[in-house]
Amino acid sequence: MYDICTIGHITLDKVVTAQSVKYMPGGTSFYFSKALRQFDVNYMLVTALAENENYIVAGLRDENIEVFSQNSAYTVYFENIYSANQDHRQQNVLHKASPFTLAQMPGIEAKIFHLGPLLSDDISVDLLKSLASKGLVSLDIQGYLRYVKDQKVFYTDWADKIEALPYVSILKANEFEMEVVTGTRDVLEGAKILAGWGVEEVIITLGSKGSLIYKNNDFVTVPAYKPSAVVDATGCGDTYMAGYLSKKVKGADSQEAGEFGAAMATLKIQSSGPFSGDPEMVNEVLQYGDCDREMIAQAIYL
Repeated sequence: MYDICTIGHITLDKVVTAQSVKYMPGGTSFYFSKALRQFDVNYMLVTALAENENYIVAGLRDENIEVFSQNSAYTVYFENIYSANQDHRQQNVLHKASPFTLAQMPGIEAKIFHLGPLLSDDISVDLLKSLASKGLVSLDIQGYLRYVKDQKVFYTDWADKIEALPYVSILKANEFEMEVVTGTRDVLEGAKILAGWGVEEVIITLGSKGSLIYKNNDFVTVPAYKPSAVVDATGCGDTYMAGYLSKKVKGADSQEAGEFGAAMATLKIQSSGPFSGDPEMVNEVLQYGDCDREMIAQAIYL
């Protein structure tokens, strides 16, 4: 049995920042998988991409990441455009890939299934329910709120949320995604609404201000650690969740797991591409890094 199995598309990403334009693989599944390659976690990735991009999977396997890849006519192609404030981005989609369905899934057993849909039809609700019968389901909700029109990414509420969320044990959303799905900007209220729909553990990320975790009617506040430089925020949320789940699967509580994920995200934002560090580097940030615990309190009106 695997500790963690991630399901999601690898993408081709064009990342535009004030400093540069770069082309690289991406997607929740890619950033999450790369972040864990030096961690003591029994891990597998399930993805889908076109034959022309099989070199990306080969590269992951060369790093001893176990991958099951299904064929797709196209690989998802995202364009991410960041302003000076890297908490926000504009997205375009040039190609979509084949969805993940229950019929196509390999017979994998895992303690945690982390789902990283990038668009609303990537992962069927039937598949989500089936995985919940085998292990804990962790969901990055962003993809279920996205739809594409004229290659532009737009956000709308998730039509299947009431049916699907009781099967989700851990849910991660940023503050904008929380507002789209709950209808409120109040972070505390939004977390409670999501929990009321059946989610056991709600994580709301607040970018440079930190994150909030709600479980068993209790709130945990997690500060953001200050990076030495802000270079590229792409994949920071995925890196946070990689750190978070790597700790949770080993028995850590929400505070410890959240701070570990936050420290990983801080290291990631300091360079382009995926997180390339190891647990020792993360622990150094936890021990010596600079964080402002008052900022997260102010962000959620505590």
